[in-house]
Amino acid sequence: MIIEQAEVIVTSPDRNFVTLKLTTSEGLTGLGDATLNGRELAVVAYLREHVVPLLIGSDASRIEDTWQFLYRSAYWRRGPVTMAAIAAVDMALWDIKGKAAGMPVYQLLGGASRRGLLAYGHASGKTTDEIFDSVRDHLDQGYRAIRVQTGVPGLKSIYGIASNATFEANNGVRYDHEPAQRGARPAEEDWDTRSYLRHVPTVFEAVRAEFGSEIPLLHDAHHRLTPIQAAKLGKSLEPYDLFWLEDVTPAENQEALRLVRQHTTTPLAIGEIFNTVWDYQMVIREQLIDYVRSAVTHTGGITHLKKILDYASQYQIKSGMHGPTDISPVGMAAAMHLGLAIHNFGIQEYMKHGSRTDSVFEQSFTWSDGFLHPGDKPGLGVDLDVDEAGKYPYETAYLPYNRLADGTVHDW
Repeated sequence: MIIEQAEVIVTSPDRNFVTLKLTTSEGLTGLGDATLNGRELAVVAYLREHVVPLLIGSDASRIEDTWQFLYRSAYWRRGPVTMAAIAAVDMALWDIKGKAAGMPVYQLLGGASRRGLLAYGHASGKTTDEIFDSVRDHLDQGYRAIRVQTGVPGLKSIYGIASNATFEANNGVRYDHEPAQRGARPAEEDWDTRSYLRHVPTVFEAVRAEFGSEIPLLHDAHHRLTPIQAAKLGKSLEPYDLFWLEDVTPAENQEALRLVRQHTTTPLAIGEIFNTVWDYQMVIREQLIDYVRSAVTHTGGITHLKKILDYASQYQIKSGMHGPTDISPVGMAAAMHLGLAIHNFGIQEYMKHGSRTDSVFEQSFTWSDGFLHPGDKPGLGVDLDVDEAGKYPYETAYLPYNRLADGTVHDW
């Protein structure tokens, strides 16, 4: 199977998405997701100028060889743009291979290890009552596990909290987090760590009192804490039995997790900003985390993330793949196929895309009673309507940033 055509498609129905479409000499097509929140144009340029010319005329069946060629032939490698581009190629090749075999990709990865994938949704609110309403809404939608993000008294705007502006900007779809916002400059938010550390335990105490002890609850600190602050938060949340505490401290300082581990038994999840197995090497070997948070889209595709998760399985560390709405349906489908096949699956992040995105990407995966399944169509099970995609041109978007009360830029 020789690759004859490679097209990079940018569309912006509810989010900005970058899709790589490969076509073989037999007429088989494969889709890959190269979306990188706020950096889409960098990935598009890299794909068009450095990757696509290398793919034409290559054998679509040689997935591992192509992966190694694209990775090792780039002297400056491991960066987010490079790994997102490689991920798109990898997904598209697996999609083609599944279609050629007449099988869903998870069958090529060894077959299903479970009936479906437990997924968690995002509940949030500026007040406890708003959080309760959001949790109830997610329970009504069938979610069995819920991430809880809270406003903090005295702070105007915090990542992870749904806002009316977000609702209106996204075609009436409620997003219980703040993804990249369209506009000329990133939005500024404020932050106060001491207020946050005092407030969060009271929120989880209230949620447990209202909804009981059985619901798996998750929380994302979003890299804002120092190691000792992260340790304090983990310890203060132990009475509320969290499924995990995510991104407690900036992930670049991996040794910091040793200090956190010394002080709390709250399970830790990290890795959505990691790009390769090398980023995980120490934290997995020393068992400093419990869940791998990478997305297929940002970590070199199915081929490379499977290697990371196989390595993690030796230490009883599970998957918790990144899956917000800024991962396209193609990237979400790839995560579902991988999650269904591996033994050490933990949980899948899942936020429903808007109706416009669903009109651009036709999806075969299902959502039922809190569980996802990628479906049994050959390949990844996602088709792209190129004409529909063309109705939504790219729009500049940025993630927000934080300042402390004295004006200092803080970790967002």
